[in-house]
Amino acid sequence: MKHIGTLLALSLVTGRCLAAQDTSKAAAPAPAPPPAAAPAMQITVDEAAIAKSVLDRAPQDTGSAFPADVGQLICWTKVTGAGGASIHHVWFHGDTQVGDVELQVGGSPWRTWSKKTVPADWTGAWHVEVRDASGAVLKRFDFTVGQ
Repeated sequence: MKHIGTLLALSLVTGRCLAAQDTSKAAAPAPAPPPAAAPAMQITVDEAAIAKSVLDRAPQDTGSAFPADVGQLICWTKVTGAGGASIHHVWFHGDTQVGDVELQVGGSPWRTWSKKTVPADWTGAWHVEVRDASGAVLKRFDFTVGQ
C-alpha cells in the first residue's frame, strides 16, 4: 500500500499519469471475415418490340414482318435491374452484324430504344440481340424485311 501512495504522490507532483500495461501474450484476435461480394446485377428484359416508331416512350406499329421500303426500324426495350449500367442492341442482317448501339440505363425500370436504317435492298431475315455490358444475350428478336 505504501508503494501505491508513493506512486500517486509522484504522479500528482510530476503531473504525469501512470497506467498499467498488460504484457502477457493474449491470443491474437481472429481476422475479420472478407467483405461479402456484391451481388451480380440481374438485368431482365420485361418488354420489348421491333417497331416503326416510338411515341410517348411506347413502341408504335410493332411487328415481325416489315415492307422493304420501311426505311428504319426501332428496337424498344423495357429493362429492370440495370440502373446505372448499360445494355447493347446488336443488329444483324442475316448472320452479319450491322450495328451495335450502347444504351445507358438511368434507373429501374427503364425504357430505351435504338434505331437502324434499313436500306430497301437489305431484305430477308433480321434479328436484334439485347445484351448486357459483358455481352451476354438477354433477349433476341427475329423479324423479316421485304418478304
